[in-house]
Amino acid sequence: MLDVSKDAVDEALSSEGPIAKALPHFSPRDSQQQMANAVQQAIRHAQVLLVEAGTGTGKTFAYLVPALLSGQRVVISTGTKTLQDQLFKRDLPLVRDALATPVKMALLKGRANYLCLHRLEQVQGAGFLHSKQAVSDLQTVREWAATTQEGDIAELGAVAESADVWPQVTSTKDNCLGQECAYFKDCHVMKARRRAQESDIVVVNHHLFFADIALRDEGVAELLPEADAVIFDEAHQLSDVAMNFFGDSISSRQLFELAQDVNIAHFKEAKDMSKLLQQTDAVQLALKNMRLAFGKMMRREAWHTVGNSLELQAAISDLKKTLSLLQGTLEVVAERGKTLEQCYRRCVELSATFNALTGSSPADQIHWFETFQRAFVIRHTPMDVSEQFQAMMQAKQAAWVLTSATLAVGQQFTHFAAPLGLNHAKELLLDSPFDFEKQALLYVPRALPDPSASDYTEALIHAALPVLEASKGRAFLLFTSHRALKLAAELLEGKTEYPLLVQGTQPRATLLTAFRAHGNAILLGTSSFWEGVDVRGEALSCVIIDKLPFASPGDPLIEARIASMKKQGKNAFMEYQLPSAVITLKQGVGRLIRDIDDRGVLMLCDPRLIARPYGKLFLNSLPSMPRTRELAKVQDFFKETATT
Repeated sequence: MLDVSKDAVDEALSSEGPIAKALPHFSPRDSQQQMANAVQQAIRHAQVLLVEAGTGTGKTFAYLVPALLSGQRVVISTGTKTLQDQLFKRDLPLVRDALATPVKMALLKGRANYLCLHRLEQVQGAGFLHSKQAVSDLQTVREWAATTQEGDIAELGAVAESADVWPQVTSTKDNCLGQECAYFKDCHVMKARRRAQESDIVVVNHHLFFADIALRDEGVAELLPEADAVIFDEAHQLSDVAMNFFGDSISSRQLFELAQDVNIAHFKEAKDMSKLLQQTDAVQLALKNMRLAFGKMMRREAWHTVGNSLELQAAISDLKKTLSLLQGTLEVVAERGKTLEQCYRRCVELSATFNALTGSSPADQIHWFETFQRAFVIRHTPMDVSEQFQAMMQAKQAAWVLTSATLAVGQQFTHFAAPLGLNHAKELLLDSPFDFEKQALLYVPRALPDPSASDYTEALIHAALPVLEASKGRAFLLFTSHRALKLAAELLEGKTEYPLLVQGTQPRATLLTAFRAHGNAILLGTSSFWEGVDVRGEALSCVIIDKLPFASPGDPLIEARIASMKKQGKNAFMEYQLPSAVITLKQGVGRLIRDIDDRGVLMLCDPRLIARPYGKLFLNSLPSMPRTRELAKVQDFFKETATT
């Protein structure tokens, strides 16, 4: 361990330091140095630190510099795989090279991101890929498999991320053969984990982190005992991610993939047992019937809304019966091959999980389900994850740094900290270094109806059109629902000369590339565009938000939490729903000003900002900027921008 001083961190981020020399446009920021010093102290003294770092702070470098200079083992967890790749491939190498620190780095993803050589060998010739595209994709994967060193499927851009072939040639914890696999020595997952074990800095993502901890899989769970510090970036997502993984779930996809794998195992290891094919067909049919029993609509509701349905109960009973028959046959043939043996173990485990999740609802769990076009998931989600989270942190004396641009509500961290049991953490709140007073204008239009009104979206678009004309396009329209987005897209069609880009018509990355390339486009998006999107410069000069982003009280997780808080005599709206909406709004607002030279208008359309007392909490949680209710002021702002 190196005893890195505050002076060393300050020097690294100074105007004459190594980072400035590596980045021609780098300029030192007081807020960045404050955060770097706080992270350095946290790592040195094994502290728990919460940091809200406003847009433009440079929080990535603020934690990377002390982490790399410390000489200690650090696990860094990001919100998404996209951010994970960006950190590992761009930011980390830049800082490492600038500081000339000889650290070993590794990128670690979940199993499903790596090619499985055993499953690739199994699927070849089995005849279970029915479309021409899937067969073509398999051939592309085979050619790539012969040359790839890391087996990360993100390398293979020629095959779509959503392609049907990927589940066939990647593994899950359920279907991995482990040390019994003939390809164990060459396994890409195991190689990635060995690289991680041998590295000083390991980059993971929140989903992998908690999946491994909760499931006690190999990987992150093995890294933690050796880590001296854990840094969570985009930490505002942690509570929701932890709730998912500290619970239990069963999906139709898991059972469908079991049936597919049994079919392949039959082809390879038990061709004479035609009964297996009949039974897997029965399982797949029972899965389809159970999906239909939930109703045609895609839903996300509490289990009690469907649990007593006679049609669903009959479908559950039928699926249990077909799984039981399949399990009995697999038990008989399990000794014929490793894949059949593994399928038998999976069938036993998945059947037990299915029985538990379709039974009575545990008192301390939220019992809910979600349906998709052809699939369903049933979950038990804990109401409170603070004990599990604290147990994880206390298992090893290490530094824990949790940072995001949006952690605080009204200058307080309570809403973020309490669900994770972070009652005694050090806190640091850093405002954005950008000059919002000069760079931005907040516009709340007059005369909009209540957001619950049937004509609200029409009125919103009517109010937004002159703003879009003044901004010459160059805008994000962020919506709180897909329904409103779809209607807004229809209303805007033919009403503006600027290119319209609508979420759902193309992949997210493609839409963003097109938005930047056009330079005058209008992009309509929902939740996935509220955060993790960085468009700098004039291409994004206006952000319009349709409503205050209160989560639907009908969502089963929200509904259960509200009911629990009411039982405890708490005000669920003030203590939970309102703070959650403030955090989400701050994320959306953060899309507007991304650089020191950016200028733009933030249009918040919801009249509750002015009409309701709680509107002040939203406004006071945003960066300080001029406010207006007059369209003329917006038009003047853009005229001034055009002349500067």
